[in-house]
Formats: sequence, structure tokens, C-alpha cells
Amino acid sequence: MKFLCVIPARYASTRLPGKPLAMIAGKPMIQHVYERASQAKRPQAVLVATDHELVYEAVQAFGGKGMLTSPEHPTGTDRLAEVARAHADYDIIINVQGDEPLIAPEIIDMLAAAFDEEPKLAMATLASVMDESEYANPNAVKVVTDLQGYALYFSRSLIPFPRVKVEELPVYKHIGIYAYRRDFLLSFAALTPTPLERMESLEQLRALEYGHRIKVLKTDFQSIGVDTPEDLKKVNQLLSK
Repeated sequence: MKFLCVIPARYASTRLPGKPLAMIAGKPMIQHVYERASQAKRPQAVLVATDHELVYEAVQAFGGKGMLTSPEHPTGTDRLAEVARAHADYDIIINVQGDEPLIAPEIIDMLAAAFDEEPKLAMATLASVMDESEYANPNAVKVVTDLQGYALYFSRSLIPFPRVKVEELPVYKHIGIYAYRRDFLLSFAALTPTPLERMESLEQLRALEYGHRIKVLKTDFQSIGVDTPEDLKKVNQLLSK
């Protein structure tokens, strides 16, 4: 199987305009993500998919591979699907968010390995145990799975509700990194958005509402995405050390 790691990088951001180019420890954020993703062993290539010439030029400047995609895409999945259509020689597309400058290369390989073990697997993602401080945070997405490790539901609300404490069932935080079989990604992106997806503003719910299964791999990796100036300051402090 051939794996392509794609980093969608939308220039516009309500809370942090020009986010992919935000400087962190002397480099634009997109460079940190690209360099870390490039350390993964399984992908044959890493590519930044962006809607803006400035991001594309920045990627070219540090020697990375980029692709200009349509600025009209309503979601990151649509942008990813455009890349998949242009790269028919890859079997699996791994989506690493462009605001994850601390991404661990090992979890990219972990996602890739899931497709070795399950030949019929269509889509996989990650989750880690959530800190209680994030329980009430709607930006920290929660996920519950069945006994085989497939997603039952994703929500911005606290799930499951801890009416009775069950030691072996912590609250899991969804890490927004995905891997798709290419053919499934193209069909998934073509599906009409669904009611739960629109209500929670979570694209992965579209897959569940149409009856598709999402494998959720458990990891100790703690994601620190950059969504706000405060996040940017925190990551700058970490990487400057």
C-alpha cells in the first residue's frame, strides 16, 4: 500500500488570521507540521494542501511539497478529496491538521498500521484520555466507542455522562487526525452533510449517520492544536525550549 500524508492549511481563521504562517520558534507553523510529518516512516510523500498563494510560497521556500486547492471548499474533507482525486496512485490518505505543530510522527505510522491489520478498514482516527479540565470545553471533542474500538458517537458535550463511575471507562478526547482509504474518502466527501454533523459541526458524524464505521485507536499522545493567540503563545514557549 502507498500512503500519502496531506496537511490541509486554510489561510483564513476567525480567531487567528493567517494561522499557517504564524511564527513559532523562528519558523512558520506549517513548516513545523510538515517537518514532523516527514519524520513518519510509512508515508511515501507529505504534501500541504492550501487555498492561499502565500502559504504555498512558504512551503516552497522551506523545500516542501504543496498543492493549491480551491478556495471554495466548505470543509477540510472537500480539500482533502481534491488532493486524493489528483493522486490516484496512493491507496491511503492520512490527514494531519495544519495547526498541529507538535504532531508525533509515531501516531501517523500508527494510523497507517491499522490498515495492515484490517484489510476492509475504510477510516481511522485517534483518541486519548481527556483531562477533567476539558470536560466542559466544547472545542475538546469527546468520543465513545464500541467493544471493538469503533466509534459510536463524537460530541462537543461530555460523553458518556458519568452517572456511575466506571474505572475502565475514562472520557476520551478525539484527536482530529484521520486516515482514509482513497476510494472511501472520495465517496464520503460526496455525501450530503447530515443533521448531527450540522448540529455539532463535526464532519466525522456524517460517516456515522450514513452507517460507516470509524476505527478509533487509543494513544497517549496529547494533542496541542493552535486555534487562538493563547495557544500560539503556549506552543511558542514549548518549542523555544
